[in-house]
Amino acid sequence: MTESRIALVTGGVSGLGEASAARLADEGYRVVTADIAEGADHHVDVTDAASVDRLAGEVGPVDVLINSAGIVGPNAPLWEVDPTAWERTFAVNALGTFLMCRAVVPGMRERGWGRIVNFASMAGKDGNPNLSAYSASKAAVIALTKSLGKELATSGVLVNVVTPAVIETPMNATTAPDVLAHITGLIPMRRLGRAEEVAELVAWLATERCSFSTGAVYDISGGRATY
Repeated sequence: MTESRIALVTGGVSGLGEASAARLADEGYRVVTADIAEGADHHVDVTDAASVDRLAGEVGPVDVLINSAGIVGPNAPLWEVDPTAWERTFAVNALGTFLMCRAVVPGMRERGWGRIVNFASMAGKDGNPNLSAYSASKAAVIALTKSLGKELATSGVLVNVVTPAVIETPMNATTAPDVLAHITGLIPMRRLGRAEEVAELVAWLATERCSFSTGAVYDISGGRATY
């Protein structure tokens, strides 16, 4: 069945998106990647509604959507954050997730089946110091997922969100060393997560094996999660 289904992965060229795309390909999905980076199947800015709608038209019916595109945003105390940087962080992390869901959900509803996996972060639950824009935008993704999951609960379309702790990815490689040390120190396992570990969870959420979970928040945090 999976070989006939299309999985669209944003941010699919690197990090968690790349790992998720590879794992879904192993499951037999026809994987399509979208990214602003070179090497993606489609060059798309998820913050631009026209580009997202055009992508949906080019790809055709999407059975699985993985919203992995994201940025860390400004690393500074809130009172020092430039409003433009704040808006850009929300545009990529929250608006981009909204636009992608908005583009594919009608087709999923019409066909009576779909899986959406959004990427948030433990920061969206706990709030990481000096990462207020990132933390707040990921909290927005969590709330969006809970709301959309309820809206689609009887449609055959399931929507869930993954909230990793810090993972070894190119995005986190740009995080300031003191911030990275702080958030790594919060993990009881005392190590960073690996992208392939997160991809295993994503793969399950994208399959028919996941059948009674929607609007749910899945921590993958090495023990950091407290609620």
